[in-house]
Formats: sequence, structure tokens, C-alpha cells
Amino acid sequence: MTRILKSLAWTVLSLVALGLGAQLVFSVNTALPPREPGTLRVASYNVHWIWMGGTEGSWTPSDWATRKLSLDGAVKALEADVIAFQEMESFARGAGRSQNLAKAYLLAENPDFAAAASGDPAVFPSTQPIFYRPDVLTLVDQGWFFFSDTPEEIYSRTFNGGWPAFASWAAFRAVDGGAVFRVVNVHTDFASFANRLGAAALVRDRVAPWIAEGIPVMVVGDLNAVRGTPTLRRIEAAGIRFLQQRGATFHADRGLHLFPAIDHIGVSRDLDVQGGPWVLQDKVKGRWPTDHHPVIADIALP
Repeated sequence: MTRILKSLAWTVLSLVALGLGAQLVFSVNTALPPREPGTLRVASYNVHWIWMGGTEGSWTPSDWATRKLSLDGAVKALEADVIAFQEMESFARGAGRSQNLAKAYLLAENPDFAAAASGDPAVFPSTQPIFYRPDVLTLVDQGWFFFSDTPEEIYSRTFNGGWPAFASWAAFRAVDGGAVFRVVNVHTDFASFANRLGAAALVRDRVAPWIAEGIPVMVVGDLNAVRGTPTLRRIEAAGIRFLQQRGATFHADRGLHLFPAIDHIGVSRDLDVQGGPWVLQDKVKGRWPTDHHPVIADIALP
């Protein structure tokens, strides 16, 4: 029994030491620098859904009443031209699907932004919008595809029958002219490795023809995978390079930085990264805006 207790004690101590080590390695104190001249500042941000059926506690409407101030401050601090959001959803069943508290609030508080990759939820899934500045960019086209065997079927379940997951995308052109480029906003299944691989294959197969046509492409979002893993490698096979950032992006709404970034910005070869990527890990207005940190980069268009 003594031997067993000692073994358990050493295991616990080892886990604590590993956790403390990871916290040191993956915590960064990043100050966002001024943007590089002539670049587009692009960000990805998972803002966590709101559970409309809850009454109190985290991620409920009552929690949103205070959290929204922090999230708005975080969005303003990005000073971005393009922000790809994930989990921007007020989760409710039936007719409540059309409500999106976070999207409506952030657009009202940030009138210099418009929402792309968004529309009537009956025909366009609106929980992964891409905010952009109309004084900088012109929206050319938008679309979506679900990570399933029937990707053109809206809200179709994932390959193993799990909760629907999808990619939204938008095509832009700078207001002063230039090439059209596309931003693909991805959120893969956190629980299923097989679903993530299937999603990555779909993303690869969708963006590869665009890249072959010479269209610059950015693949951004919460991929629930770190660099170098099969999920990202499948997308990289299309000609996408994922940027290597220091610091964790998921922190469990506790500031816990236990593993590398799972939120990413990837670019095709004709896009030049002039600054970043950066991960902002600070609280805003005294609290965490969500359970992820944003990732940001300054990118020069061809």
C-alpha cells in the first residue's frame, strides 16, 4: 500500500510539474505592434456560443450581459481589417435559430465593420461570419460547405453522425483594385479525430482548385489541432502554409495554457506575411472574453 501511495504521489507531482512547465512555455506576453504598411490585418477568433436555454452561469444570456463588454474590447484591440469568427451562435432550437446576440452586438458597437459569410440561417449558416471593413475591402462572393458526406446540404451532420461542423468562405477585393482573394473560415470537430481528417480533406479539395487558378487563399479558424498533425498536413497539401505562432490559443476560460495553438492562420504561397502571427492572451476589462485567444497576422496581398 505504501508503495502504491508513493507511486500515486509521484504521478501527481509529475503531472503538476508538466502542467506548470506547459503554462510557462505556452504563455506569452504579446503587445500587438502597429500594422505593417501596405498590409491587411487578419484575425481568427473563437468567441464561444451562448446557450439561450440557460439562466445563470457561464455562456448564458445573463453571463453575456457582462461578457459582451469584454469581447467588444477584445475585438477593438485587434485593429483588424478581417476577423473570422467561430462559435458566434446563440444556441436555441427551432425558431430561435435566427437570433445571434454576439453578431448583432458587435456589429452595432463596431459600425466600421460589415459581416460576410453570413445570411438568412434558413439558407446560409450564420455562426461563422467574417467581419471586414468596407472602406478597405469589397465583398465579391461568399459560400459554405459542411463537413459531411453531403457538404452542400445545410446543417448536415458530420461523417460519424456528430454535431454539424462547416467552413464558411468569402471572396474580397481591395477597394482600390487588385486581385480577388478568398478567406476560408474553418471550425473542425473537437471530439473526433476521424471527423477532423475528413473536414481537412474537404477543405483541401475545395481550396486546391482556387489556388491552381492563381487565387490567393487564406485558411483560418479553430482547427482543434496543432501544427504538424495530420489535420493541418492534409490542408497543407493544397498549397497552404500554416504560420507558427508562440503561445496557446485555447485556455478553458481560465488562462490555462497547457498545449500549443489550435487556432491558426494559413496562407497560399502568393501571400506575403509581413508581421505576426501574434496571440493576445490578456484579460480585457477584467475578465476573459471567451475561452480562446485571438490569433492575428499582417498579410500583404499580391
